[in-house]
Amino acid sequence: MNLLPSQQRGGPVVWSGIIAATCVLLFLLQQMLFLAIPFLLGIVLYYILQPPVQRLIRTGFSQSAATLLVGAVFVLLVTLAVLAAVYWKSAPGPSSQEILGIYLAGGLEFVRHTMVALEEQFPILRQAQLADTVNQRMSEFTGAFIQSHLTDILVTVVGWLPSMLLAPFLTFFFLRDGLRFKKFLARAVPNAFFERTLCLLHEVDQTAHRYFQGLLRLTMLDTVVLALGLWVIGVSSPLVLGLIAAVLAWVPYVGSIVGCMLVVMVASTDAPSNPSVAYLAICVFILVRLLDDFVFMPLTLGRSLHIHPLITVLMIFIGGSVAGVAGLMLVLPLLGVVMVVGETLGRLITDPRLRARHRNAMDLRAKQASYDLSV
Repeated sequence: MNLLPSQQRGGPVVWSGIIAATCVLLFLLQQMLFLAIPFLLGIVLYYILQPPVQRLIRTGFSQSAATLLVGAVFVLLVTLAVLAAVYWKSAPGPSSQEILGIYLAGGLEFVRHTMVALEEQFPILRQAQLADTVNQRMSEFTGAFIQSHLTDILVTVVGWLPSMLLAPFLTFFFLRDGLRFKKFLARAVPNAFFERTLCLLHEVDQTAHRYFQGLLRLTMLDTVVLALGLWVIGVSSPLVLGLIAAVLAWVPYVGSIVGCMLVVMVASTDAPSNPSVAYLAICVFILVRLLDDFVFMPLTLGRSLHIHPLITVLMIFIGGSVAGVAGLMLVLPLLGVVMVVGETLGRLITDPRLRARHRNAMDLRAKQASYDLSV
């Protein structure tokens, strides 16, 4: 993140503190996921709804009125979307479990066909009975997974629903009282560090703003391009698949693998007798991921988070090991914010001019407080 000139960027001590602070925050977030996930969703909604709120404020609305108006429109749109989904769900057709079973069976059949094709090309694999072994292991895994884990996953999702309701409330107060909270923080800073502290608050806000808006733009680009590719090769529901895969890609590596598996299951179910459709879907997915890494991401997230690739990869692995899937999602934006805070604090602490101003201000206050005591 090129927020600071190269000569003012932190040294090894500052960066050690940045990485250590990021790991500590990830560990704390892992212990409080019931608050961290709604907080993250609230921040995403905040940066989505902030532009219309700012436009209304510039037209003459107060902060509270603009927030209420934008929030009411957002709630209305979400309610209409939920009603449309419920109406679509009530239409006659297979249930969600049946649809999941159909797609899972299609994916398994594609894997079996691929194993058989490999055995035909490589006799050594036929001697090792690769297709039979993989088929048996997958059958055991899917059966054990459905019996032992599916119920737990559903119970966990239901248990998370109440905490998810915190997200819109957090968004509302972020929009209405965000400026007031910044002023509250600024008043606690000594006068000698006041200007730099205002710059710090601004940079942290701008870093998060650019990151989440860049993430939304990246999601839209991935959705459109992947949906277009899937539509060309004849996969059903390309726009829905593209959106789900783009959102799953928020989780580095793991999300992309899950998204690719989902696309392959749908493609193999749509054309069970033509495995080439599934292979084309894999090619389309890989092509979109390459475009995402080398074209889309530099145009969106790359302009907000300019972190060295080595640090990025290391922090992704550290985030996954410290906080699991949540750490994979949160490590990069958290590292960006901590980096801004750490480098700014490093400049504040090591700036002799600011420290001299602070000491002089403290001496003046002490003399003023004890002026009438010496008389």
